[in-house]
Amino acid sequence: MTSTRRNLPGLVIAAVAVLVAWAVHAVLPAVPLLTACVLLGILIGQLPATRRLLTGAAKPGLSFAAKRLMRIGVVLLGLKLSLVDVFSLGWVTLVSTILIVFVTFGATLWFGRLLKLPGHEPLLVATGFSICGASAIGAMGGVVRADEKEQATPVALVTLCGTLAIFVLPALWHPLGLDATQFGHWTGASVHDVGQVVATAQIAGPSALAVALVVKLTRVLMLAPIVGVAGVIVSRRDAASARPATKRPPLIPLFVAGFVAAVLVRTLIDVPAPVLAAADTLQTVLLGLALVALGAAIRVTSLVRTGWRALIVGLGSWVLIAALAFGAVQLG
Repeated sequence: MTSTRRNLPGLVIAAVAVLVAWAVHAVLPAVPLLTACVLLGILIGQLPATRRLLTGAAKPGLSFAAKRLMRIGVVLLGLKLSLVDVFSLGWVTLVSTILIVFVTFGATLWFGRLLKLPGHEPLLVATGFSICGASAIGAMGGVVRADEKEQATPVALVTLCGTLAIFVLPALWHPLGLDATQFGHWTGASVHDVGQVVATAQIAGPSALAVALVVKLTRVLMLAPIVGVAGVIVSRRDAASARPATKRPPLIPLFVAGFVAAVLVRTLIDVPAPVLAAADTLQTVLLGLALVALGAAIRVTSLVRTGWRALIVGLGSWVLIAALAFGAVQLG
């Protein structure tokens, strides 16, 4: 059986789930498409009727989506970001946004290790909460070679907290005395997934949404150095290990280089709007397929039984990034 035929059942399942998620998003625009993809994946993973299929015939295709398609989607994500837009934020907003990413990443990684989260979970939770949600977890997971099960808890946590943010942040908007632009800045600096940022910031109008997206995509830009450094550390660790036959990963993962190249293309070249629209649609589809696959690896019963420490880390990271982002808004 060829690899295409092996992958087909899992990809079909993921594709159907993406279509259903699109329908849900069309009926309920407040539910981001990619968030709906994760939630549907989680639902599929809990059904006894589909569980045997997920661990059998569908497993190769879902693994392909979670790894290969995720990486292609991350590369295309770079076309959303122009460095011109980043520098238009002003140096205070730009520096504070970058600092928030690194402080949240470091603090979450430390807290996860303090609470003894297993394996790569501290690193994956830190990446997802500080940068761009489930897609960042998938990107980091590919570099450190974490399997879908190891990524399952971080993906569930970042989806939970990002979904809560859609309702919690607007409820705090006026009590905190923020104007529309400040609310957009706060949302972009603290909410995890791009779709969740859109769903949250659009409540305050187009100006808030514009600021939120630029701030958020500036955080996405941090994916390249953080994941790149992780790739270097993994490569050096493997080189120093006693496993000479093991194939070493590249110093800089290829998809990270592709992401940076896509950002430079968007910055230096006037890419036609239809090309950007097509790339955006393809990127959404690919990430949707990948997130369905990651969601399908989550087992809620196991998460409830053993994931309380990860939940504490995730909620702590969410509160930290929201507080830091609020402070940055006051500085701006």
